[in-house]
Amino acid sequence: MSNPFAAFAPRRVSPKPNLSTISGIFYSPSTSILPDGSQSAYPRHTGSKKRKASPTDDDSQDNFDRMSASPTASPNLANRNIPAQPTQSRTIKRARTAVTGRPLPLSRLLETLDSNGLKTVLRTLCDRHPQLTAEISAVAPKPTVSSSLNLLHNYENSLRQSFPYGGNPEGDYAYNRVKPALLELLDALSDYTPHFLPPNESSLSNGLEFLDSATSIIHRLPNWENPIHNHHKNVAYEEITKAWILVLKETAKRGGGISLQYDGWDGKLQRHNEQSGGRLEPTLLELRNALGWLSNDNNQSLQQTRTGNTLGFRIETPGAPVPLQIW
Repeated sequence: MSNPFAAFAPRRVSPKPNLSTISGIFYSPSTSILPDGSQSAYPRHTGSKKRKASPTDDDSQDNFDRMSASPTASPNLANRNIPAQPTQSRTIKRARTAVTGRPLPLSRLLETLDSNGLKTVLRTLCDRHPQLTAEISAVAPKPTVSSSLNLLHNYENSLRQSFPYGGNPEGDYAYNRVKPALLELLDALSDYTPHFLPPNESSLSNGLEFLDSATSIIHRLPNWENPIHNHHKNVAYEEITKAWILVLKETAKRGGGISLQYDGWDGKLQRHNEQSGGRLEPTLLELRNALGWLSNDNNQSLQQTRTGNTLGFRIETPGAPVPLQIW
């Protein structure tokens, strides 16, 4: 008679064997049952199923957990070039300033000014701060003869364009129309002339060149029927005559009389005097004083040439004088 409680009888279970690998084949942890009902100590081979490593192996518990976890990605991803993720500092955007109105920088503001506007600004600064006048004068480049004459010619062109069309160009109506432009030209002439006089101008040739052109400008000034209106032109002749005398005296002091003669200034002054109606006669007198010793030497040289005494020795020979070569 079979025992009904035989199924509940305790069984002897062999301990779990250690994992081993034979020729790369893992064995299943299941045991084989012997014919007598006992379990074999050797595991049954199952080639189709792999078993996990036991934590009792030589590897540590961390390696066991890592090996037991299923892979999250393909092994080929390790060989791929994965772009690095941007750091937190790169993801932070720079704070932009708010757009608001602001005035122009000084350099841009000066670009918008023309010559008249710039002159107005400088005059205003000098009026408010008089100490800036000397500094601006020292920094600004000095005007040349050509640049100064160009400005005077511009004033002269403005004078000509201010004349009315038709009518008497020498009458009172024409004078009243051109008077502002005429005074601007004369004021500019009176300001530029002292700039080219000694001791401010060290080059006497620059002074003579400027006076020559400035005198020609005065010649071209209009003559009016009313003698009172010609007062400005007469004053201009007086001032330019004083300037000529000053330059001629300084030239004589420096021994530049030879340059005055050989550059033809005596002839130029003679023509200026004729065009002015004799108003530059004092200038010719000063020029004769500067060239006085040269005139005496020239007369003596001419007399010696006629008598044949070209070397300072009197030649007492009959007939025509024999020309001598001067080495």
